[in-house]
This record gives sequence, structure tokens and C-alpha cells, in this order.
Amino acid sequence: MKQTYRVVSGLIALGVVVQAAAIAYGWFDALNGVNNGLVIDDNYDGNAGHALHGIVGLYVMPLLGLILLIVSFFAAKTVPGARRWAGIVFGLILLQVVLGFVSYGAPIVGALHGINALAVLATATRASALAGTQRSARRRGTDPVEVPTQATGPAAPRSTRPV
Repeated sequence: MKQTYRVVSGLIALGVVVQAAAIAYGWFDALNGVNNGLVIDDNYDGNAGHALHGIVGLYVMPLLGLILLIVSFFAAKTVPGARRWAGIVFGLILLQVVLGFVSYGAPIVGALHGINALAVLATATRASALAGTQRSARRRGTDPVEVPTQATGPAAPRSTRPV
């Protein structure tokens, strides 16, 4: 389950990158069309970039967020903070969808939509990193070691060296 948690959270981070690329392509293609005589009005349905951004954002990302949340309950024993980070990621994805719809009526909210996308990317990346920490530490041969606490007080052994 740890590997599944890492892969799904990584897919969410990748999804944010796909979203950014899709909307950038969509609007640059639209602006290119305007330069060539395209009229953007109520009849304009967008292009492939807009469609991809809408489909991935409305269906794929929330589904991946929900899958991550479900997987987090199974991975909780092996991934530190799995449920908390999956909950944060899922909540930010839901907020992203809401901000997207609100932006049609209040375009300034679109700025929050873009900022929140970065928050989704950061938290999904963090969730993915949490699932990889212990395994990569073992691979490097730097397993955490328990260090005994130092004895203090009158029962502590005395040093034989002069100070």
C-alpha cells in the first residue's frame, strides 16, 4: 500500500503539471486564433487545451484525490501522516474545482485557482515523499539508529580523564 500511496500522490502532482500545460496551450492557441480572425464570444466552445483542462480537472483529479484518501487508510501504518496529507490533498482538489466554477462569475478568483493549483502540487509532492522516506534511507544504509540517552546526576559514571 505504501507504493500505491506514493504512485497515486505522484500522479496527482503530475496531473497538476498536465493541467497547467493544457490551459496554457488552450489560451495561447486561442490568442493565436484571435490574431488570425477568430472571434471569442458566447458561441466559442474552446479548443483541445480547454477541453483537456476541464476533463482532467473535473473528473480525473477529484477521482485520484479520492483514491489517495482511501489508500491512505491502508497505508497509515507504513506512511507517516498518510491520512492527514491525503485529506489535505483531497480538500485542496475539491477547493480547486469550486474555485474553477466561481471564477466564471468572478474572474479575479481565477488567481486563487492558479495559486491553489500550486498548493495541490506541493502537498501531493510532500505526500509522495513521505511514502518514499524510509525505503530510500534503507537503500543508502542510513537506517535510523536508536541512541541511548546520557545518564546524569549522582548515578552517572565519572570520567577517568581530566577535564
